[in-house]
Amino acid sequence: MSDAAPREPAKVYFADLRARAANKNRTAKIKKLFEAAGFDNIIARGDLTAIKAHFGERGCDTHISPTHARTVVERIKACGGRPFVTDTNTLYSGSRHNSVDHIATAVEHGFDYAVLGAPVIIADGLDSTNIVEVGIPGKHFNKVKIAGDIARADALIVLSHFKGHELAGFGGAVKNLGMGCAARAGKQDQHCVRFAVDPKKCIGCGQCVAVCPAGAATMHDKKAVIEKAICIGCGECLTVCPKKAMRIDWHTEIVPFMERLVEYAYGAVAGKHGKAGFFNFLTNITPDCDCVPWSDAPIVPDIGFLASSDPVALDKACLDLVNGQAACPDCQLEHGLGAGEDKFAALWKWTRGDVTFTHGAAMGLGTPEYELIKVV
Repeated sequence: MSDAAPREPAKVYFADLRARAANKNRTAKIKKLFEAAGFDNIIARGDLTAIKAHFGERGCDTHISPTHARTVVERIKACGGRPFVTDTNTLYSGSRHNSVDHIATAVEHGFDYAVLGAPVIIADGLDSTNIVEVGIPGKHFNKVKIAGDIARADALIVLSHFKGHELAGFGGAVKNLGMGCAARAGKQDQHCVRFAVDPKKCIGCGQCVAVCPAGAATMHDKKAVIEKAICIGCGECLTVCPKKAMRIDWHTEIVPFMERLVEYAYGAVAGKHGKAGFFNFLTNITPDCDCVPWSDAPIVPDIGFLASSDPVALDKACLDLVNGQAACPDCQLEHGLGAGEDKFAALWKWTRGDVTFTHGAAMGLGTPEYELIKVV
């Protein structure tokens, strides 16, 4: 763990979505946030600069707009940097499991050179074996497996769509760093939970069998069975099961999972002190991660864009802004609907998103204390 002294509140910059003139549109707001957060100082002339995005699973259409990523590309070029837009291959099977399918999906969703003005590079390589091991002072790890092209980049700008997540509670900057910057072997290190099936809930639909990348899910007597010796803990079965028949011991498993995720986030920015910046986009705030092949209705109205050099403070500010809203009608939420209620805890009762802040602070990744500064 880091022995760093407690930090002062971090500055988090916020732009709402109101616009009545060209200089108030969303592109202009991103540029202003880039400058207000001091990201111009992150990029030196000639810096190979990774822009970490999430292109969305095929079938998801609420991922960050590629035109927003282009605005960041243009700002980096104006600083003299050499940007590339990047992500890593997934642990689970799907449209982003290898670089060929991943880039094809990115292009389908508008992330190509013609739109971005920068190349798309999958940072962990064709089959997720482009890895740099990074030493960290963690509780669970003393080294982590980071995607090689992110680890080798001179600077890093992280673009995160803030939304729900069935394991992490919510996904923002820390999850985009920890899970999103890890090679497949690192993703597996973080999960390392094992799922089982509640036969009373299982309806034998076979969806878990179809998505399991390791072949751990099979059918037996019209019920699904998970072979724990084969299971890699990716959680894809949990996501697709219509009856939520998948189970783990959340009381013993979820906190260590969150701590491992935070430690990987620390490793993703290790060696990039003063060379990393973070945007969170509070639009299309869906219950699920963009890794699922659908997009549910938002749980709260669109709020705005935020930027900070501290990913922990940024996520805490976003969580507070989301929880400060009343829920949208006809969304996935069944309770926790009022302003001031915890929306993500209401969605996924077993999650422990608070560990993002406690373990993030303990590691020295950032601080949950923040000053919210509105940019107009």
